[in-house]
Amino acid sequence: MVAPYQVRIQAESPKPLRPDEVALSARYSAISHGTEMLVYRGQVSDGMNLDLPTFEGSFAFPIKYGYAVVGTVTAVGSAVSGMTVGDSVFALHPHQTRCHVQQSLVHKIPATVPLKAAVLAANMETAINIVHDTRPALGDVVVVIGLGVVGLLVAWLLSRQSVQVIAVDPATHRRACARQLGVQTVVHPDEAPQCVRTQSLQRGADCVIEVSGNPQALPMALDVVGQEGLIVVASWYGNKPVTLDLGSRFHRGRVRMRSSQVGQLAPDLAPRWDYQRRMSVVWEILAQFPFQTVITHEYRFLDAAIAYQDIDQQLVPMIQTVLAYEHTQGDEHV
Repeated sequence: MVAPYQVRIQAESPKPLRPDEVALSARYSAISHGTEMLVYRGQVSDGMNLDLPTFEGSFAFPIKYGYAVVGTVTAVGSAVSGMTVGDSVFALHPHQTRCHVQQSLVHKIPATVPLKAAVLAANMETAINIVHDTRPALGDVVVVIGLGVVGLLVAWLLSRQSVQVIAVDPATHRRACARQLGVQTVVHPDEAPQCVRTQSLQRGADCVIEVSGNPQALPMALDVVGQEGLIVVASWYGNKPVTLDLGSRFHRGRVRMRSSQVGQLAPDLAPRWDYQRRMSVVWEILAQFPFQTVITHEYRFLDAAIAYQDIDQQLVPMIQTVLAYEHTQGDEHV
């Protein structure tokens, strides 16, 4: 990304493979419609630190960004263990045909998980972390605001538990996708307050998960949450301003509000959970997840600029967009 709304593909000279690195040839990569599009639009503070060593540049542009690549191992460094040439892997790396990645950022994909489904690994890890941070009790009414990919995954995960899920989104195609995934109660934002009152028997929601990426959704979260309820803000707003009325419903309702960010485990789980355990759950779940429902669009890697533009303009209904690299496998230097 060379400037807001400007993407180009450029050549890189391959660097020597370090002992702790894995070389891979990409098959698919997923464009994040949330976090990544904030970067694409220039809606991130220029001075913010990059949180993955695979990113290059800065949020002031240019920047090489992206964090969901699926590919095949073509070489392994001398210090790498547990991976061999030919393995299918998921890597936290920007969109690139061939790359060298630290082994700590590479995960072997089990044979039970289709390669295209594996591009959802980072989003599924985020969704699991959100559920861990929310931890609803049996029978709770949980509202999920925003049905992008992460919101859909959260709603799907919660709908498999004994909680009442109310999924909220203004877009018809995203609401339809939630219903396809088996979420029972899916409503437009205008219908949400009355729906919550009815399903909660006037108590309000026990938990609200805000994952729309839109700061304007937070007032709704405050409106529908119950006394002593929990709001989990899973959205990253970048530099978009947030204005909230904290002098009425929030204060008198003793509402709790916290963020959820995938880079940290829920602190009370730390004695028993680590990132490896969380990732093993990602693969178990992705082996069962109907990924074809959410992966709605596929573009050639060389058409990445068109893909970003289409996601931004939303002229057609889109959920998850994937770049395919099959036709570029012979190019050693891009």
